[in-house]
Amino acid sequence: MYRELGQKNVTIPLTRKIWDINWGFVLLICATASVGFLMLYSAANGNLEPWASRQMMRFGAGLILMFMVALVDIRIWLNLAYPAYFVALVLLGAVEVMGDIGMGARRWIDLGPFQLQPSEVMKIALILALARYFHNIGLEDVRRIRWLVPPLLMVLVPAALVLRQPDLGTALMLIAGAGIVFFVAGVRLWKFALVVGTAIPAGFFAFQFLHEYQQKRVLTFLNPENDPLGAGYHILQSKIALGSGGVFGKGLLQGTQSHLNYLPEMRTDFIFSMLAEEFGMVGGLLLFALYILLIAYGYAIAYRSRNHFGKLLAIGMTGIFFLYIFINVAMVMGMVPVVGVPLPLISYGGTAMLTLMIGFGLIMSVYIHRDIDIPGKR
Repeated sequence: MYRELGQKNVTIPLTRKIWDINWGFVLLICATASVGFLMLYSAANGNLEPWASRQMMRFGAGLILMFMVALVDIRIWLNLAYPAYFVALVLLGAVEVMGDIGMGARRWIDLGPFQLQPSEVMKIALILALARYFHNIGLEDVRRIRWLVPPLLMVLVPAALVLRQPDLGTALMLIAGAGIVFFVAGVRLWKFALVVGTAIPAGFFAFQFLHEYQQKRVLTFLNPENDPLGAGYHILQSKIALGSGGVFGKGLLQGTQSHLNYLPEMRTDFIFSMLAEEFGMVGGLLLFALYILLIAYGYAIAYRSRNHFGKLLAIGMTGIFFLYIFINVAMVMGMVPVVGVPLPLISYGGTAMLTLMIGFGLIMSVYIHRDIDIPGKR
């Protein structure tokens, strides 16, 4: 009945919410994560320990968290958007003071049982905050530059803090993910062109201020053969693994690049290269098919949302998911510099997995509450 009413104060019973969970979406998430478990099993030379078993436990916890997030009324998420952004910003600031250093970067906060990476939390909080902001202003306001100053600051401040860690990949993802929300909200294309036109010369200027390892990554991307045993080693070995898999691959546990330890970081950044070596082009395309279906679900859910906040939220979260995929796969193919972005649901990692599952939960919350009317200026 609530769908016919479309009233802003209607409350959906919990039983109805559970009935409305999009189980096809859940099944796709589980199927994709299972591919990750298989690859982590292979990375450990046919053992569940230490990576596959831990990833399964994290995914199980993430599933529970996803359902909890999905069942929360979307209007509560609207009200929590700014507080969540503020908390994430405080956590990013705390990294500067009390963050743990790992692999030359200060990105994590030690919370005892686990380490939290605030930049991953910010990916979710930023999309929430931007969705709320653009929900509350009219389309005519979006087209005025003065109304774009607050959301721009909301993007640039955390991006600057993440760059200081340093984490160039996550900073770029924050900016790109926010750009998707700006576009869907109605920001005109000429403003994007203006920003890109300004960013290109600014990027050349900023190159000299990058850390030495970041400069090496950019130079290696342009010509990896210059240092095949040093800075160019990762990407060259990745390309060899990708090419040696052929059409059907060498088979599970039969990849020479990975199992002879030529391929670095095969359980995290370069796990797609291992997958392509063992299962070939066919295996890679099947994984892409799962990803495409998940993205299609996300955009279809956004399209069906009656309220503008839900539409922006679902598109923003789906956009972040797409960026994860695009950057990681382009990275291992040598199309973009190596920036340390994991392959979603496949790469080994704790915070990234949990924040991704929260993002899926928010998309599902949009679906469950798709007919709820939330007042705004639209």
